[in-house]
Amino acid sequence: MSEKFVKVTLVRSLAGQLANIAQSARGLGLRRIGHSVVVADTPSNRGMIETAIHMLKVEPAKGSEKH
Repeated sequence: MSEKFVKVTLVRSLAGQLANIAQSARGLGLRRIGHSVVVADTPSNRGMIETAIHMLKVEPAKGSEKH
């Protein structure tokens, strides 16, 4: 089974955001503006991404499929 990954970058500040939005960004591993992480493309991660989508840049990770 191949697993896909996405690269997520925080482009806006967490300051002043609702608690659930800030916690979703933190749950993805994002700490500061410009910080990027590669996470598995799972339903739980997609839910966190959708919650904070207005603050994130999401793109497919290079070599995102591992066989």
